[in-house]
Amino acid sequence: MRLLRRNEYPDGRFTLAFVGYAGESESAVIELTWNWGQDGYNLGDGFGHIAIAVDDAYAMCDEIRARGGRVVREAGPMKHGTTVIAFVEDPDGYKIELIQKPA
Repeated sequence: MRLLRRNEYPDGRFTLAFVGYAGESESAVIELTWNWGQDGYNLGDGFGHIAIAVDDAYAMCDEIRARGGRVVREAGPMKHGTTVIAFVEDPDGYKIELIQKPA
């Protein structure tokens, strides 16, 4: 994998790095988060959630809710940024982030 892009969020004190084998429009990518001031991560606490790109995060939240799913963070701009995101839970309680694709 190679680093595709990196975004710094000084106000939120974190960095996002996107890695993959091809560009984001061509293939799945992994988003890694580094929380500033964190000395390290231990096995078991280094994984928070997966993220999936969607065309319309607002509509996807409505659809998930209509099918009985749980939306735990409504769609809207991310804190310290402008990308529209939402969070839902799978049946086991794991978080899934919905990231709205840029227009």
